[in-house]
Amino acid sequence: MLFMNEPAKLLTIAGSDSGGAAGLQADLRAWAVLGAYGMCAVTAVTAQNSVGVKGLEFMPSHFVRSQMEAVLSDYGADAVKTGFLGRREIIEEMPAWLHLYSIPNIVVDPVLVDHKGRAMFPPDVVEAYIGLLFPLANLVTPNRREAELLTGLVVKTVAEMETAVAHIHTLGPKNVLVKGGRDGDDIVDVFYDGDKITHLRTPYIDTPHTHGSGDTLSAVVCAWLARGMGMETAVRRAHQFTAQAIQNGADWTLGQGHGPVWAVGKG
Repeated sequence: MLFMNEPAKLLTIAGSDSGGAAGLQADLRAWAVLGAYGMCAVTAVTAQNSVGVKGLEFMPSHFVRSQMEAVLSDYGADAVKTGFLGRREIIEEMPAWLHLYSIPNIVVDPVLVDHKGRAMFPPDVVEAYIGLLFPLANLVTPNRREAELLTGLVVKTVAEMETAVAHIHTLGPKNVLVKGGRDGDDIVDVFYDGDKITHLRTPYIDTPHTHGSGDTLSAVVCAWLARGMGMETAVRRAHQFTAQAIQNGADWTLGQGHGPVWAVGKG
């Protein structure tokens, strides 16, 4: 239980982006903006910038486990989110620890495709997400292309996103948010709580600088859930926060390529 002035304790299990735009850096930055205390278990280290990924090294699964155990056995966590995992053996380390420490809020951002929508990992990684993490998740947050990989369906239109959220819900998570649809001049995310489907709309922002937007959205949901906010309200607030972060970074040319969103304000 959180005291009046006590920050929420949040753990991200994710990869490191050396350029600072995405991954655990995006999570920690969003949490700092919201006044939460962020912790991390690093799954992989990348050498990357706005142009592309130059290198990737995975942490051994036992060391990912050691990081989770060190953090959760001492600090505990009011909520956990997963980001870039990438290997089945890393995913296999998680359920036991999440159960042991009775994590009340689990947000799974299933990072499965690159920025061009191409699958990054073998099928056993997708299977591990579905079999091991989805049944534990309070929320999963795939983008359209990840939804296609998870369901085997074409997911382009808003109607197809509605079909996808319902399908993914049958795989075990309590709530599903499929991100990144386009409907006319709007960007549309589709949320499903097992009972009703909700469309979350914001005007499309014409910018290439959206790196880290998905990480930011799932991190903000995680923070608000830890503060006791209801799921639909947390998702709505995170959708608005992320749209503002994209707007903040829309004209900021930080590097030579795909620049970051910029999270400021109070969500």
